[in-house]
Amino acid sequence: MLDFVRNQQKSIIVKLAFAIIILSFVIGYAMLSAPGGPGDESPTAEAAVVNGKSIAFDDFQSAYSNLYQIYQNIYQDQFNPALEKQLKLADKSINGLIDQALMQDEAERLQLVVTHKELIDAIAQVEAFQVNGVFNKERYLQVLAYQRMNSDQYEAVKHNELLLDKVQEHFKAMVKVSDSDIEEEFRNINEKINLNFVSLTPAKFEKQVKVTEPGLDAYFAENQETFRIPEMVSLRYLQFEPERYLDQVTFEEDELQRYYRRHLNQFEILEKVKASHILVMVDAEADQKTREERRAYAETILEDVRAGKDFAELARAKSDDKASAVKGGSLGYFTRGSMVKPFEDAAFSMNPGDTSGLVETTFGYHIIRVEEYTEPGVRSLEDAIDEVKEGLRTDKSRQLAFEKAMDAYNINRKTGDLDAAAKANELGVKESGLFARDGYIDGIGRNEEIINTAHLLEDKALAKPVLTEDGVILFTVKQRVASHLPELAEVRDLVTAAYRAVEANQLAKAAAEQLVADLKAGGSLAILAKKATYEIEETGEFTRTYSPFVPRLGSSKELFDAAFELADEQKVIDRFFEIQNRFVVVEVKQRIAADMTAMDQTKREELYNSLFARKETEAIEARLAELRSTATISIAPRVQDLINKEK
Repeated sequence: MLDFVRNQQKSIIVKLAFAIIILSFVIGYAMLSAPGGPGDESPTAEAAVVNGKSIAFDDFQSAYSNLYQIYQNIYQDQFNPALEKQLKLADKSINGLIDQALMQDEAERLQLVVTHKELIDAIAQVEAFQVNGVFNKERYLQVLAYQRMNSDQYEAVKHNELLLDKVQEHFKAMVKVSDSDIEEEFRNINEKINLNFVSLTPAKFEKQVKVTEPGLDAYFAENQETFRIPEMVSLRYLQFEPERYLDQVTFEEDELQRYYRRHLNQFEILEKVKASHILVMVDAEADQKTREERRAYAETILEDVRAGKDFAELARAKSDDKASAVKGGSLGYFTRGSMVKPFEDAAFSMNPGDTSGLVETTFGYHIIRVEEYTEPGVRSLEDAIDEVKEGLRTDKSRQLAFEKAMDAYNINRKTGDLDAAAKANELGVKESGLFARDGYIDGIGRNEEIINTAHLLEDKALAKPVLTEDGVILFTVKQRVASHLPELAEVRDLVTAAYRAVEANQLAKAAAEQLVADLKAGGSLAILAKKATYEIEETGEFTRTYSPFVPRLGSSKELFDAAFELADEQKVIDRFFEIQNRFVVVEVKQRIAADMTAMDQTKREELYNSLFARKETEAIEARLAELRSTATISIAPRVQDLINKEK
């Protein structure tokens, strides 16, 4: 009935350490590796040059990797290649580094410095390094070790952070909020508008489209290049699966140590408690009398618990959390972040064997009994040895598979003889169907490195092995079909569908134009829509703060501005708008002016604070834009390629 247990979060030490990563990802000291990030590169290589100063590629790589892990933690199972591309991690990473470089230049120009005392005081204030609210050196070193950083590295990160804070404070120094600003903001928040609209989509007009041979021929002749068949290739390939080489893996003691140190996060011990509870539920909308009655009932149960009655039996008989009641109130183990905060605060402040008083949450009144507590930390190598061995064995088997593939490549690269490589490695040759640059490879999936290499590979040549999730692929091109312009018969279905879409779009546009003309002539949108059997809808009330979003229609700065700029006595907007492949005709249904008398001193102060914060952010963005406009910035081709792939 109650969803008490939320998605598991990290223990408090790990969460605080994670905050350090967020703080320092731009600098990149953590050097965390992440799948999908930029590949290996010389540490001396440049990612960008800003005003003659280099940004190292390894700083970019670390920034990318840390951003990757941050978003992976946020989105978890929803984090996939499509979302990764949408988040534009390469673009965010390099631009964050460029902004930092520009601010460092500005700090030098302004002669800003961070004193040693400022640095020490700032580090002491980081909650990750505190025990009971006081800086603790042992905790400080523990958290840094967990992130594979030393104190010198972190202090450099913190120094840079404080310096950049000073630069930003300088950017914000001229920010002011006037009374007129506050009044305009109040109007923007409280002035409302509601629109009637008719949405004309091309799909509604497709049935009216008549496809004729002359029309189709003419359309195809004019747009033949649109239907060009891209170059297609197919592969013959060998798949070196790591599992084949597991029995050949050997390793030394020092390799186990290295693997363990590099994968400490896998052996993390989460801070957690094992607890049971009895819930007396109270509806969130309950009045005060009901709440008092329910509390009094909960007090009687608490008295029974304190009198020594069996907690589990009381939970089975009286707890309103039926899911846990059948288990004697047991919630099992849970970590911080899993429960509502008052419940969590109480549970994590208790010792094993303790029973709480009444703990009030949004669900009602709880009586909590803590049974076990697990401190956060990291399992020792001895405790995790089996997992370390298994992980290292898996890694080394992948390495062996790659080495076998490289050996096969080097031996046969001159002849391109994949069959000889297959025989020597006791592997079967696999084949794919034809695929284009934007396609998928049978048996392999979408691997851009293989796809791009295949389309550039010379005939009868072997490509260098490519490591994939399912093993190492050594391949050659089986067949290549050159790009060509098709005959209409080859692509008739595609051409017909495209022709229908274009014609339907023109019909929808013409209908919108006619509807606007009838409105301007004095018609009513409701009457005109009914006559034409169009559906009339309304957006619902919205304010200027929505800009450029219009409810139920999507983002349209043109429509948004036109609606709010219309004179009070006017209702008709004398043009249509194209929004998300549909044509929209609009009229104002209702305006609600802002009641300026409702702006009391409390509201004025709230608006002042929110406006001030927004203007501070805008001031930083504006100054960075100015610095960029006068800076000399060049981005390395490899980084630019990564950015281009995100578009």
